[in-house]
Amino acid sequence: MPKQSSAQKKTVKKVMHEYKNGTLKSGKKGKGGKVKSRKQAIAIAMHEADIAKKGGKKNKSVSEKKRKKSSAKKSTKGKKS
Repeated sequence: MPKQSSAQKKTVKKVMHEYKNGTLKSGKKGKGGKVKSRKQAIAIAMHEADIAKKGGKKNKSVSEKKRKKSSAKKSTKGKKS
């Protein structure tokens, strides 16, 4: 995991504190119910602090997506039904 900034540390600390007090809720605007799992609380904290997971998927660049899309179009044009 990359090093965390002080703002990220504060966010994680706040979320974990909410979890320990039993006030942390999942879902949009807390409509998903109380979080009971420590792992889920950590996932929420990482998401709110915008921390990448260790070994996470790398985002493809726009040019890579376009190349893949254009090659798919070329292969379907030559086929007859």
